[in-house]
Amino acid sequence: MLRFHYSFMEPKSKSKSKSESTEWYWWLLVAVIAVLLAGAVYATVWRNFHDLQNKLPPIRRPPRGVTKKYSDALGISTQFFDVQKSGRLENNQIGWRGDSGLQDGKEENIDLSKGLYDAGDLIKFGFPMAFTATILAWSILEYGQHMEAVKELKHAQESLRWITDYLINAHPSDNVLYIQLHSEPKFCWFSQVDVAAETAAAMAAASLVFKNHDVQYSKLLLKHAQKLFEFADRYPGIYSRSIPQIQDYYNSSGYLDELLWAASWLYHATGDGYYISYVTVMHGNAFANWGNPTWLSWDDKLAGMQVLLSRVNFLNSEKEMSIAENMNLQMYRRTAEALMCRILVPSPTSQKTNGGLIWVNDWDSLQYSIATSFLAVVFSDYMFASKTPYLYCSGKLYEPMDLRDFAVSQVDYVLGNNPMNMSYLVGYGLNYPQYVHHRGASIPGNATTGCEDGFKWLNSTKPNPNLAIGAVVGGPFLNDTYIDSRNNSMQAEPTTYNSAFFVGLLSGLVTSSSVVRSFT
Repeated sequence: MLRFHYSFMEPKSKSKSKSESTEWYWWLLVAVIAVLLAGAVYATVWRNFHDLQNKLPPIRRPPRGVTKKYSDALGISTQFFDVQKSGRLENNQIGWRGDSGLQDGKEENIDLSKGLYDAGDLIKFGFPMAFTATILAWSILEYGQHMEAVKELKHAQESLRWITDYLINAHPSDNVLYIQLHSEPKFCWFSQVDVAAETAAAMAAASLVFKNHDVQYSKLLLKHAQKLFEFADRYPGIYSRSIPQIQDYYNSSGYLDELLWAASWLYHATGDGYYISYVTVMHGNAFANWGNPTWLSWDDKLAGMQVLLSRVNFLNSEKEMSIAENMNLQMYRRTAEALMCRILVPSPTSQKTNGGLIWVNDWDSLQYSIATSFLAVVFSDYMFASKTPYLYCSGKLYEPMDLRDFAVSQVDYVLGNNPMNMSYLVGYGLNYPQYVHHRGASIPGNATTGCEDGFKWLNSTKPNPNLAIGAVVGGPFLNDTYIDSRNNSMQAEPTTYNSAFFVGLLSGLVTSSSVVRSFT
């Protein structure tokens, strides 16, 4: 083509040889043929692409309207936060509950009476409590409009604030954060290190929830979140190594995930590019474990953080970021996609019970299945909102509805569609656990007990006299069996973070709409 161009531009008066003239025509002929072939190939590819699209079925969409069984289950699930409240109860709807922990913090001249007991033994741990708040806040941010449609939004917001009021008071100065180990009649107080990052995540997420309802409270939460993150980043470490007493309860396996988790939430709360840089170019390679999806739990936040940062990639790609930041955000999304593929494609790393439940661990087995299902619903809605029609896994295309179908299978298992024909949500259906490992639910309201007397009720063969309504118990073993025994804490003990996951999961499924593009 260069020779053709050169010849074409020569002066007309210049004479040419016969061979030169012939060569000019050959070049012209080749060019014309090339253009024609390229057009034919392009037309064929375009036609084949449309043929392929026409052969694929239309993308399925979630059903419209409210799904009653999920609405009913959501109304029950949110009540467990009321069951777990410490402090002077307001508008108490749980008849057998009363005020408790009113002196908590008095020895340190701070008010730590609020907050939630983490599980069945009336202990307030800052680490799982903050995580409960983070997940509950995330659920409200994604699906608050769904909650509002079934009149549960206000209840969820009030439960979240009950926790964040406690967390604010537990952070009386920049470099001090308290955790309460409640063991009547003694109270123990310890300063925190890595838990500060989880508490920062909770406060940052909650600041977004209250941003349009109580501006000053939202700003206060964000201020605490930023100070706590600075503290955690400056003094990294595993808190349970410093506090051996806590290792039998919540023994942290590391702090890197909490730092990334907190920075991710602070980015959403502030829009400050420092935080996106923190999770991508500054610490992504070292901390994020890209390409190796894990299961979301109170101890490992990586999977949640990867899905949360996928939101930025899916829905906020117009924000200015460096090439390196965008590339590393892609790595977070690819790892989140790998988790989605793990649950869609049968493999040795995604074990299921015969009844179809994702199963990871004997202890609190439902935590993993409902947490993963929550992430699946959120990720599918990101796909819908960004008009991303397919997810590619092991040579096959999956729709967003395939992720939603998976989540439906898990929530239906919890609600009774399982080999035991038992609902693992206390208060839902006709057959649910009667011997929940829960101190308050186990002791009659008119009983007079001291610290040592509780074992009488723990070992009682009678069903619980009080209903721990909304509790999601630990769940079944790998063989789909459940032993309904108060002493079986492995299966029978509920937790607030299980309830937070389940509230988020039910809220995502109870009705359908597009997620908001930005939390702010």
